[in-house]
Amino acid sequence: MPQLLDMTGSARMRHGARIFSSPPGVIRSLGLLEEIANGAPFAAPIRDQSGIGLYGAGDFGRMALDVLKALWIRPAFIIDQRAKAARDNPAFAGIPIYAPDEAPDALKQQAQILVTVATAPYAPIENALHERGFQHVAPFYDFSQRFRHIHPLSNGWRLDAFTSHDQAMVANVLQGLEDDMSRAHHLQFLAWRRLRQEWTFDGAPVDTSNRYFIPDVETLLAQHERFVDAGAYRGGVSIELSKRRSDWGSITAIEPDPLNRADMTDAFAAAFPDAARQPLIFDCALGAANGEASFHHGLGYASQLSVTGGLVAQLRALDDLDLSPTFLKLHLEGGELDALKGASRTLAKQRPIIAATIYHNDDGVWRTPLYLMQTLKDYRFLLRLHAWCGTGAVLYALPRERSAP
Repeated sequence: MPQLLDMTGSARMRHGARIFSSPPGVIRSLGLLEEIANGAPFAAPIRDQSGIGLYGAGDFGRMALDVLKALWIRPAFIIDQRAKAARDNPAFAGIPIYAPDEAPDALKQQAQILVTVATAPYAPIENALHERGFQHVAPFYDFSQRFRHIHPLSNGWRLDAFTSHDQAMVANVLQGLEDDMSRAHHLQFLAWRRLRQEWTFDGAPVDTSNRYFIPDVETLLAQHERFVDAGAYRGGVSIELSKRRSDWGSITAIEPDPLNRADMTDAFAAAFPDAARQPLIFDCALGAANGEASFHHGLGYASQLSVTGGLVAQLRALDDLDLSPTFLKLHLEGGELDALKGASRTLAKQRPIIAATIYHNDDGVWRTPLYLMQTLKDYRFLLRLHAWCGTGAVLYALPRERSAP
């Protein structure tokens, strides 16, 4: 396997993957940023005139199937390591499901295989499929990005232009992050978005199990937390908070999608049988200011503010909702920066723990992190990846006065 040696240390090159021996310090991270800025982007070719197959029948696979249905595309087959169990799932009824070694040779040669797995590294999956004879493999999000004029799912965006100003601003973010793991994860995120290379760093693992509740957050959670769950979807994060801190003070869930809210109401009724302890639910969308905007509903956790939407959502600034969060979670499919701008007074007064997703658009490259770094004084900033393919990136802002001694 070829080796790459430079001033930043050693790494091993592997079909679209690059593995580093350790997380980078500030100086090393700036050198790696230079490589990302000047590198040649790769794009896996996608065949338009071939049958579509999905690799992965988990949650991502079910979501991908919903996206394809909205695009009037029916996958010809599904590949999954646990094919027998997947065949029993009614979500995939009527679709042929094969184990990787069971797929007919004709499909391997002709069909476009879209990988619908984000809880494991992409490159080994792609390599294994090629070794089994599959000729046309690409990430699902690279395919769905082509249809954003119809479906707003944005997880396949690319950082095509990377100006000297962008590089300077990212350098500021890398220097403002608290630890080397944060720098490793930010570079891993950037390498995928800019180059479609999968970088990993020994000592900086991607943990898919603790999104929003990393140990640095968990140790700071106190009694009577006032949790605001913005982009609450079906309430799962709010319910998780209540399990981790049974002495929570209040939970407020903000979710503009009426279908998601209906499911969330049922979930809350089951999780919080005491009516006096029911979370408060807002049906608005968060923004930089009050107003109205088009909202694309009915997409599950991908529902979002979008010109493709047929629902008019009420936009509210968090500052105007009369809330006093001690813990604020934002998962808004790209609307996080505007929501933070509409929460400036609340953040200054309440100084909450903040967990904000930053992977749905290029605001996450530097605009959102740098906005918080310049706005919040005496905070620690951590960045963690909780999924692969440039997704699952969460910025954590932790007030230093709540930090463990």
